[in-house]
Amino acid sequence: MSGSAGKRILIVDDEPLIAMMLEDILGDLGYAVVGPALEVGEAEALAREAAIDAAILDVNLGNRTSHSVAELLRERQIPFVVASGDGKATIMPGAGGALAKPFWPAMVRAALSNLIA
Repeated sequence: MSGSAGKRILIVDDEPLIAMMLEDILGDLGYAVVGPALEVGEAEALAREAAIDAAILDVNLGNRTSHSVAELLRERQIPFVVASGDGKATIMPGAGGALAKPFWPAMVRAALSNLIA
């Protein structure tokens, strides 16, 4: 857990229960949570300005996608993984991997340890 201590992870997911579950998992793993952002505008603001070490982005946010958020993170050289519940490992340019929903702590730990060395 020493690698995770103090690292700030942005959560972007439009499903409040999923965001809360992910927030709990990250807390248990020793990460600090930024957000969660439940919609694109809020996520873009955090991606532009917040102190973030990495991010977990849900691909589909209502009738929009998180591609604009990913672009802002790429510009700041902040690593991220994409999350998807549709069974497809959707990868956006610059993503450091994919997480399939539902999340399990071991999956989240592995995905983030690959991003944050």
